[in-house]
Amino acid sequence: MPTRPPAIAVLIAITLSVAAADLNAAKPSNAKKLDTLESQALEAMKQKAAELKISGVAVVSYAAGNTIQAWTSKMAVVGHMTDLKASEKGNNLLGIAYAKSAEMADTLQDSGTAKRPPMTGEFGWQGGVIAKVKGGYLIVAFSGGKSEDDVQVSRAGLELLKPQL
Repeated sequence: MPTRPPAIAVLIAITLSVAAADLNAAKPSNAKKLDTLESQALEAMKQKAAELKISGVAVVSYAAGNTIQAWTSKMAVVGHMTDLKASEKGNNLLGIAYAKSAEMADTLQDSGTAKRPPMTGEFGWQGGVIAKVKGGYLIVAFSGGKSEDDVQVSRAGLELLKPQL
């Protein structure tokens, strides 16, 4: 009959397992501070979009840890959420902004720059930017203008966030 390890050995094994899991997940940022920073980033994106005379949807996300397993996000409609035109099917700009974010979460590269073809659910369009920061990743996306304009709007949000996280 096999012998059971003493209780202390079991506790040590559990402790080591939990400690190893913690190495992959950084301590989350203060939620109130993060919410404030995300709001400020969205305002910076709104200002940049106004400067470029475009409208659409801005999304700011923060994923804690060394791998992206979960994130918090905040979005803002900048003018309108869709660009439905009478002669066209139209676009759900919120959906596109989140598709850009999803692509970045998988590739850890700015949207539209991955060295692989877009997967189902992705468009491969530029307009989102990602940065590794202490404790996690920042993912910022905008949809509504030309790709190069969307990138400028996203960079405005990232530039505000990055030095503070």
